[in-house]
Parts: sequence; structure tokens; C-alpha cells
Amino acid sequence: MSLWSLVSHMPPEHFSSLFGEFPCDLRSLLADWLENQPWEFITGADSFCTSAAGALLSAMVEKLRSLAGGNGQQCQVLQHISNLENTYRRDPLRLVAIVKGILEGERAALLKRDRQLPLSFHRRQEELKFGLDLQRLQHRVGEIQVLQERWKQMGEGTRACQQTKLQESQLKTDGKLQGNDLPALILEAMKELEGAKLQVLKRLHIWKRQQQLAGNGAVFEENLAPLQKRCENLVDIYFQLQQQVVAVGGELGSDLLSRLLERLNSVLSALVESSFLVEKQPPQVLKTQTKFQASVRFLLGARLLQASAKPYVVKADMVTEKQARELALGGYGTPLSESTGEIVHNTVALEINSTSATSCATFKNMLLKKIKRCERKGSESVTEEKCAVLFSTDVTLGPGNLPFHLQALSLPIVVIVHGNQDNNAKATVLWDNAFSELERVPFVVAERVPWEKMCETLNLRFMAEVQTSKGLLPEHYFFLAQKIFNNSSASPEDFHNRSVSWAQFNKEILPGRGFTFWQWFDGVLDLTKRCLKSYWSDRLIIGFISKQYVSKLLGQKPDGTFLLRFSDSEIGGITIAHVIRGKDGSIQVENIQPFSAKDLHIRSLGDRIRDLAQLRNLYPDKPKDQAFGSHYNKEQMGKDGRGYVSTAIKMTVESERDQKLPPQESPQVGPPPGPANMYNLPGPPPEQPMDHLCQVLAPDMCSSPFPAQMVLSQFRAPDEGNMSIPSASPFHSSPPTLLPAPVSTTTTPLPLGPNVVFGCQSLSPNLLSYRYLPGDPMALVLEDLPPNPMDEEMPEIAPFSPASHTSPFGTLLPAPPQLLAASLGNNVDLPSEDEITQLLYEAQMEEGLQPPTQPCSYGDPMANPSW
Repeated sequence: MSLWSLVSHMPPEHFSSLFGEFPCDLRSLLADWLENQPWEFITGADSFCTSAAGALLSAMVEKLRSLAGGNGQQCQVLQHISNLENTYRRDPLRLVAIVKGILEGERAALLKRDRQLPLSFHRRQEELKFGLDLQRLQHRVGEIQVLQERWKQMGEGTRACQQTKLQESQLKTDGKLQGNDLPALILEAMKELEGAKLQVLKRLHIWKRQQQLAGNGAVFEENLAPLQKRCENLVDIYFQLQQQVVAVGGELGSDLLSRLLERLNSVLSALVESSFLVEKQPPQVLKTQTKFQASVRFLLGARLLQASAKPYVVKADMVTEKQARELALGGYGTPLSESTGEIVHNTVALEINSTSATSCATFKNMLLKKIKRCERKGSESVTEEKCAVLFSTDVTLGPGNLPFHLQALSLPIVVIVHGNQDNNAKATVLWDNAFSELERVPFVVAERVPWEKMCETLNLRFMAEVQTSKGLLPEHYFFLAQKIFNNSSASPEDFHNRSVSWAQFNKEILPGRGFTFWQWFDGVLDLTKRCLKSYWSDRLIIGFISKQYVSKLLGQKPDGTFLLRFSDSEIGGITIAHVIRGKDGSIQVENIQPFSAKDLHIRSLGDRIRDLAQLRNLYPDKPKDQAFGSHYNKEQMGKDGRGYVSTAIKMTVESERDQKLPPQESPQVGPPPGPANMYNLPGPPPEQPMDHLCQVLAPDMCSSPFPAQMVLSQFRAPDEGNMSIPSASPFHSSPPTLLPAPVSTTTTPLPLGPNVVFGCQSLSPNLLSYRYLPGDPMALVLEDLPPNPMDEEMPEIAPFSPASHTSPFGTLLPAPPQLLAASLGNNVDLPSEDEITQLLYEAQMEEGLQPPTQPCSYGDPMANPSW
């Protein structure tokens, strides 16, 4: 966006005084072109400035002539051209001063209104300054070449006199020579070359810093072509100036010559070493035994690399933070003594692409095989330990075959060995990317930063991760500040000047919770990215708001008003808060149990809202169908293409006022229920042999098989009025205990029907029942139930994960393996033990449970009385 496009919409009185000799309509005609010229950097009245000003006047005239051809105001444009030629041709520096004043006045008016200028403006100014400095340097080299020819024509006495004057002038002005003599021009050109070098190095540092911020989601201009062009132009001028210094070296004196050559070599070394950089960074959270990619680029390679019998090879090594610091302090000139990790496929040739004129080395299949951890400081965890990949190569450059050892260090990397370390590792990387300085000792970063900078970082990360243009709002920052500082009574202004520490961000557990601030915020990011992007982009989710403030917002709203907020007590959950009327007519705000990403993949948020009739208006007063209609999924009606009747999952919520009567007061419909707190499992057939599957289908039980006939104990029914049965995992480390019968026992064979299916699907006649007794959560009761003639007609229920299935009465135990074999028949090949073990492991990992560390086996309940 141009400066004029912003200023032209401001009231004319803000800048009308700027236009007098240079009319406003001419400024409008030249709009963008005028701002893309280096008017403000032409200072002084020397030959170069005069020449640059004349060139700008000629360029302005040519621009107006091109506009006159396609402009309806042709006569007016031609009049402007005539005025410019007549007024400024003899004094082009006057035109520079007038235009410079106009542009400065426009910037001042814009700063007064907006308090800042667009980032693109600063970048353009830097490019204009460097371009003009390069022109000045080229002009100086041309002057030196002309004087060099004159110097050769001088006699011995004249040259000696010039040398004496030079030495005297050096003593008086400390090297700041004036005049048109050759030595003075060489020194002046040397000074300008060093200034241009500093600009290039600064621009390279800015590029690297922007690349690091891009790791947090910032916009990044990756194109290195402009920077490569700068480096190449500067190196060309270096070689021209070096040639001229060597040509007149005998006349400059040995001391001056040696100092000039030393300064020239320093310029070349700095440009060469800085132009070797990491173009594509390796992942900043790197898991061992995982392939990754990276690439390095040598900006001066296409210009300076000499032909070699063997290709130049770039090597990648892992270094610790301490090693990276030592390399940086040594100027990246010392070869690495020892790698801290083993990287596979870590060498690649440095290739030159003649078509694109680039020199790159691309690593496509690197793999970190192992990492050697270093000693950590204090309470530092492995996910706070930073390391990096060091890329290095040895090359020879230029006509003189100068040897260089080039090194480039990647951004900080946190190495993990398990996926559950990913969250904390990302926190370390986020903090380092956001708050490191432009030029720092690796990898020093502040321990405490202003809260406002943290807000900018969180917003940047949120927008990039969710891929939305709708960022966080001031009220969101207020809620986040209350959360991270644990202060719900402060006002928004109280947080403006506060700072937040690394410990508050991701080391200290939030009060009353089991997680840190970052772990909670990252859960929100993941949920929104996976399931809620469109809802957030449409501003249907308030999200970052406390439960207490929700009650305040909804307290005066009509029944059925609701809003969406992220769960404050769970990681990665979103809940619906809505208004209902109590039995006494009072307003109540209820919060529905939060939905996780897994829940929303089963049924979307929009469809869940549509399912709930008690939700009517999205806060403040927007009808829910109007707000969420575009997010509803079309429901299939009737039969599908195969003739099946379609089904659908619906969500319901019961509030306290809608809850039904207790079960004992409700009329009983259908057959009487079975014994309370009980799950039914089919028993084994008498003739079914035991096989090796028993070792993996139930944990911590004895390995001997069930007998062909099992003695079933007849138990007294316990007093179930006050029964409280805790949930237990089927993978509990201690086996349940089979209680002996307090009364007489009978021996009953257990035949199996045709519909026996493992788990709790369709049940068969003559079932074996397991249940827990009160008072001892590990006591298990086996009972024989009468056959049910309806069993064969029961539809199958979808299987569930044994690792996560619970009920109010306990946890369903896996069926003994011989039951599975009996139900399937002897002609069916059962999966191997390894296959079963893998399935159980994957199921538990999916549910977030820790898999058993010991092999599972069933035992003989009669052979082990303690069970």
C-alpha cells in the first residue's frame, strides 16, 4: 500500500500546506512512482548527488510522458513537463529538496493519525537506501579508475608530494581524507564498501529473524533472490576495488596497503560466511527415528565457486546449546570436534543450478538415530533442552582459490523420543522463536517478557494454527491474563504493564488443575483447528470466557439463550452454556459436559446444537438456525442405495427439571430385570480345549485353562440398597478374587448357544455372570443364569473398547478365550498372540491408557483360591 493511498483519504487541511511549487495534482499523478525513488537519501552537493538528482529529474519527465499518452488530461501533463524542465534542469538538487519535504510531511500526518507506518514502507526505504549506496560506491570506483590513469601519468616527484600530503592529512583527520587525490578516494570507497557490507549483513539477519518468527506463524518472504543479488553486486565491487588497490599499492606505502588489504579481506570473509545459510529449516520439534528434511543455500556459490574434481560436500551434525555457543563466539570458523547425536544420511553435495543461478544442498532423508543428552540446569526438563543442526563444508573461492570453512546453524531444536513430549517441546520452541533477540548468543532468551508481547505471540500462533483471519479480541486477552496470572478480580488495565515468566507459561500447574497454561491453550488450538475452524471464523464461538462471566452475561437473557466457550477445566473441550428456568421460575445457567475433538468427529457441533430443542438463540439474540444453519449437515431420509433404512445419532441433554422419577417409583415395563450390578458373559463349552490366546485376553490371571465343567457357587444376594461399586480397569494389576460360596453348591455344565459373541454383543442361553460385591471392589462373583429364549433374536450391539468401557457397576472383563473359540467353531483360524497383543496395545494407546507391562493370562479359578 502506497503512502499516497493513505494520505489522500485524509482531510486536505492536514497536508495542503505541503504543496506550493510542486502542485498536488502532480503528486497524485506520480503517486507510487514518486515514493519508490531515493529522494530522502540524496544528501550533500557533491558530484554524485548532483548526478543522482539529474537522473531523477529525467526519470520523472519520462514517467509523465508515458502517462500523457494514456491520460485524458494530456495538455495538463505536458504543461507539468515543461514547468519541470524550465524550473529544475539547472538545479536538480532543488527538486530533490522539495519532494523530500512533501514526503516527510505526509509521513508526519500519517504518524499523527495512526501512530505507526506500514511495515512495507520501512522495507521499501531500506531497499532504496541500499540501492543508492551501491550507486554511490560504483560512482566512487569509477572516479578512482579515472584518477588511477592520471596517477600513472604523474612524475616521481609529483607522486611523492601527493603521498606526503596524504600522510599529513591522515594524522589530522584520522583517515577521513578530503579532496580528489587517488589515495583519499580509495579510503573513502573502502569506508563506503564497509557500510554497504553492514547493510547486507543486517538484511541477512533480518531474513533469518523473519524465518524464525515464521515458525510461530508470522508472514515470511522466503525469496532469497534479492539478497543474493545484493551480495553478488557487492562482491563485484569488492574485486574491482581490490584490483585498483593492488595496482597502486607501491605508491600507497606498505602500511596503508596492508591495512587496506586487511580491510578488504575482512569484507569478503564476512560476505562469504554470512551468505551460507539454512534455506529450509529442519523441524524444530524433532523425534528420534523419524525422517526429516532441510536445505542450505550459498548465495555466492554460483558466482564464486571454482570448478573442482570432486563435488563440494555439506555435512549435517547435531550440536548442543553449549557447542553452538562456542561456535558462535569463535565466528563459526572452527570445525566441530564431536557431534552430540547420530544423524543418518547426513552428507549431500553442494550443487550449482545454472538455470536459476543458485547453489544449494538439499537433505531429503535425514534421520536422527540417537541423541546424547547433556547435563541440564536445575529443574530443566528434557523438553527445555535446546540443540541445533550444524551444516558445514569446505570450499575454495575466487580467482585466487581462497579456502573457506563455511558453517550454518539451524534454529533451535528440541529432540523428543515420544509423542507425549510434543506439547511441552512446542512450548519451548514457541517461546524461543517469539522472544529471542536479532543477534544473540545461542540460544539465550529472556525468562520474562511483557504480557502484551505474549498476547501478540498467542494471537499469531492461533491464527496460523487454525488458518483463520479472525484473531483474538481484547476480551479474550483479558480472560487469558486472568488465567495465567490467577487473578480474576483485576481489570484489563491492570495487566497492561505486567510481565509473564516462562514458569507461568509452561512450568507451573494452574491452580486447581492438572496442566499448565500452554498445555491448556494448545489443547484449544488443536480442537479449533480440527473441528471448529468455520465456527470460529464466523464468530459463533466466544471461546475464551470464564464460567463466572458467562453467568453474568446470560443472567438477564430469556430461556434458551446460549453461547459457546472453551472448557476451563479440561484440555481440548468446548461446552455450551445455556439459560433455563428452574421449577420456581428462577433463571439458571447450565453448562453441558464439554465436547472433545473425538465427540465432534462423531457428530458435529452444529448438528448437536440443532438436536437440542432447549437451545433457541445464540447470545445475544440471534436465532440458532440463522447462526448455525450453514453448519448443519444434511440428514439422509428413507432408504439408501442398497435398500437399507438410514439411521442417525442424536444428542439429548437432561436438565434437573426434566429428570425422570427414580427407578423404584416408575412403573416396570417388560420382563423383570436381572440381578443388579451384573454383566453377563458366556461360559465355556465342556469339550473346548484351552489355547495360547488366554495369555493376552485378560491381565494378571493364572495361566492354567478353565476346566471342561465349572462348579458354580450359589451365593446369597448382597444388600444392594447402599451398594457403591467403583469402576475398575480390566487391566488392573491385581486380579479379582473369587469368593467361596457361603451356602451349598451344585455342579452344572455350561453349554453354549449359537449366538455367543466375544464382548457384550449378542448373548446366548445359559450365561456365565460376573459381578462385583460391595465392600471389596476386587471380589468377583460367578453365577449361572437361566436361559433366555429371546437371546437368539437380539440384534448385535456395536463392539466397544475394553480398555475404556465402564458402567455404574464396574468394568466389563474380557471374555475367556475359549468362549471366543467356542462361539466361532473349531474350523476358524484365530489370530496369533502377537496380533492380539498389538490390537490391545493400539486400542489402549488410542484411548490414552497405559498398556500393561506384563503379559496377560487367564487362570484356573478353582486352582487359585485367592482369585
